[in-house]
Amino acid sequence: MTKALVFATTIAALSLAGCNKSPSDKLADRVENAADARADNMEARADSLQAQADMLDNRAEQVRDTAESRSDAIKAADMNVQAMDQAQRDAIVANQAAAVR
Repeated sequence: MTKALVFATTIAALSLAGCNKSPSDKLADRVENAADARADNMEARADSLQAQADMLDNRAEQVRDTAESRSDAIKAADMNVQAMDQAQRDAIVANQAAAVR
């Protein structure tokens, strides 16, 4: 019973101690809490940016793979590139036209 009484008294004393903080202590706590909230926000944004970066890395790899496949198809087809005008060549390079039909 005495252990429970000592524990309850300690909890009550700590609760009251929190109420009797000086204005400086209260301001310091607010500064720390605000900074923690800003830091949490920054970490959440960093996690989001990392996910976006990973997605962009995957898309970049897909673009490279597609370009390699298109390049291989052009070489294999042995296209008559000289018969094409510059606009047709530019459209193939820009991925706006089929490389091989």
